[in-house]
Amino acid sequence: MLPRYNELLIHLIDEALKEDIGDGDHSTLSSIAADAKGKAVLKIKEDGILAGMHVAETIFNHREPSVKFTSFKKDGDEMKTGEMAFEVEATVHTILQCERLVLNCLQRMSGIATLTKTYTDELKGYKTKLLDTRKTTPNFRLLEKEAVRIGGGHNHRYALYDMIMLKDNHIDFCGSIEEAISRAWNYTQTVKPGLKIEVETRTMDDVRKVLATGKVHRIMLDNFTPQQLKEAVDVIGEQVETEASGGISLSNIQQYAATGVDYISVGALIHQARSLDLSLKAKLI
Repeated sequence: MLPRYNELLIHLIDEALKEDIGDGDHSTLSSIAADAKGKAVLKIKEDGILAGMHVAETIFNHREPSVKFTSFKKDGDEMKTGEMAFEVEATVHTILQCERLVLNCLQRMSGIATLTKTYTDELKGYKTKLLDTRKTTPNFRLLEKEAVRIGGGHNHRYALYDMIMLKDNHIDFCGSIEEAISRAWNYTQTVKPGLKIEVETRTMDDVRKVLATGKVHRIMLDNFTPQQLKEAVDVIGEQVETEASGGISLSNIQQYAATGVDYISVGALIHQARSLDLSLKAKLI
């Protein structure tokens, strides 16, 4: 889990509620007494992997600390149509004001976790680990990457600040792959010690140039075929970590994993995931 995760989650919740409530939930304010109490249950309407339970409980507790939240399932559990995930008891105002934010988070996160689990199931028996990418929804990355983790995947760098990744544009602007690595290495020695360096390669010639520098921690092998990837992984050996990226899907991921590559990154885990169907239904007390 990301350092400061809970702090960042509270910030996300505050901003999301401001966006949704604005100067007031006038539908609720106009029709429900402020002290009215109620219950609601989260009903599962589609099979998959449940993600967002901690988020849902945090949303309700942040809005109303005295809320009673009863979990029937936990993050990462398999869920089936017709089951209930939780019950919440609070003021009706809190339930109705939090309803859409809770559902949006759970539906989106469960969709990502479910797709991630489908990918990780394909990697059983291989040493290769599945990574996400920065191809995320602006201001929702925190929960999208958490959903990948819940689904059994691993988080790549969270953002631009926690790892150096020299991609094709960096290399082209610097003039050569060696120059880009040299500048990045000097930066980590003088400005930001401890940052790891990853370099994108497009050919075997790039791979050999990167290895010759001795200054990187991981080599990304971008858009290599499984045959090309196997050759590169064999040349690299244990010198640095290896990551395959580009053109990898459920239909061919096992071919890439069979090469012995350390990591496979798949942007589709997040940007192609489909939200799952859930609903929050009121119950009389």
